[in-house]
Amino acid sequence: MGLIGSVLAALFGGGRNVVAETAQVFMPNAEAEALRESADKNAALRQFGREFSQPRQGFFDRVIDALNRLPRPMLAFGTLGLFVAAMVDPIWFAARMQGVALIPEPLWWLMGAIVSFYFGARAQAKGQEFQRSIAETVGRAAEVTRNIAALQALDAGAAMAQTAPDDNPALADWRAAQNG
Repeated sequence: MGLIGSVLAALFGGGRNVVAETAQVFMPNAEAEALRESADKNAALRQFGREFSQPRQGFFDRVIDALNRLPRPMLAFGTLGLFVAAMVDPIWFAARMQGVALIPEPLWWLMGAIVSFYFGARAQAKGQEFQRSIAETVGRAAEVTRNIAALQALDAGAAMAQTAPDDNPALADWRAAQNG
């Protein structure tokens, strides 16, 4: 074995590839990286599915959901009510607005923070509910795939039943000619 063979055996012999191993130090193996990412995503989806698999349907949850639905309509109707009050009794409305003008600025900041936190929390709760429904839908994907395959098998069977070999006139003529 010559010098070149010895160098090649040192680099690639014994089931090793020193060039590939060295390159992987500087640049990750794309296939292995894709497998790791896929495993991470699958683990996250499994955890996500377990987290949101139990729907909340208790009495307390329904009452809290009902209460959470009240502030937005109350704010909207209250604002419309202020417009109506201003048109019906402008003096009464002006007196109330003079009272509002006396509210100190830090209290306005506090109210703004409370309202924004409420609506932010509500948006987060609705977002989590949406994500839960997505997880449930993803969980049903395998069942839907099986159902579609079963329906396609039934459709193929029905197509085969509709095209019976005896309905082919050319085949009937050929059989008649063979039987003579």
